[in-house]
Amino acid sequence: MACIALAVVPLAHACDLETASPGCDLAVLDRQLHLNDLQMVGTHNSYKLPMPPAELAAHRVRDPQGADSIDYGHRPLAEQLDLGARTIELDVYYDPKGGRYAHPPGALRKGYATSPWPAPAAAQMLQPGFKVMHLADIDFRSSCQTFVACLTIIRDWSRAHPRHVPIMLLLNAKDDPSGPHAVAPLRFSEHAFDALDAEVLKVFDRRELIAPDDVQGRLPTLRDAVLAQHWPMLGDARGKLFFVLDEDARKVALYRGARHSLEGRLMFINTDEHSPAAAYLTLNDPFAEGARIKHAVAAGFLVRTRADANTIESRRNDMHRSEAAFASGAQYVSTDYMQAEPRFSDYQVQLPHALVARCNPLRAPACIPLSKEASP
Repeated sequence: MACIALAVVPLAHACDLETASPGCDLAVLDRQLHLNDLQMVGTHNSYKLPMPPAELAAHRVRDPQGADSIDYGHRPLAEQLDLGARTIELDVYYDPKGGRYAHPPGALRKGYATSPWPAPAAAQMLQPGFKVMHLADIDFRSSCQTFVACLTIIRDWSRAHPRHVPIMLLLNAKDDPSGPHAVAPLRFSEHAFDALDAEVLKVFDRRELIAPDDVQGRLPTLRDAVLAQHWPMLGDARGKLFFVLDEDARKVALYRGARHSLEGRLMFINTDEHSPAAAYLTLNDPFAEGARIKHAVAAGFLVRTRADANTIESRRNDMHRSEAAFASGAQYVSTDYMQAEPRFSDYQVQLPHALVARCNPLRAPACIPLSKEASP
């Protein structure tokens, strides 16, 4: 894969691809960079609120390691986007009738006589439609409890910032029981995934989205299009969002159905590099999977990896994994610590020079930055 041939200047004067950095001609870069030529940071389980201390302590008695792993939370989605998050992750539960998860047994066992949520969130839990939670019985508080509510926040922020770089919305379709006393989640089916796509279109205009058909065009498969570098140009992708279903092979197969690639679907899928539907890969370990990430990024695929997991890096103030994540070339790097957690350490993950988006170090290393004087 040939790198983008642009004017080379010292890396220390990095170009922010979302804001007008000094000496950085975004109009030129908009015409020369594709969506997959960028690198950005975002959040993991972006909706998640911290567990109340008493509930976390009770959970820690039963499962100390598990309690440590969920001892984090995030700011409201709009604030994360203001801070520069350009990938947002939502876990969705199928609830077509509403109210299925309105009385989490974990909360009731801890002495709640009524709903553990404030009134607005409790009302959302009774509405028909997908719910957004981490674990339905113990770690269920979210800054937006319904999928539509979360998407509406993101849509409104996007429309207020029409020049933002493309935002990836990563979805996990949760249907495994999270505890012995939890309400059994409804299993995802092709019909459920049809409903999930429909909820997206309740909130977003189709023109605000980048879908698999937009990349595939007239080529035989989505994979063919990706290998032919058919991701949209940065200028055309600004102000837009795209969805990824980050799931196992069973759920991905249900979402894909009998399609050759992903014709007519709104979301890209996590699959392997050889599938006709291949465009995106979740490769969360930049140490063990670093070589595969680099190869996939060089070939044209989009990749998401993680800078940290289970609060381990923050507790140790260990930057090695985040450094490996950035060096891998993965376009989207997720973290639980866009801001430091003072209880643990100063650990914080952001691009060098606090950029929102930079030229990908594998795909376009020479475009950092391009001055107006160097523009053609």
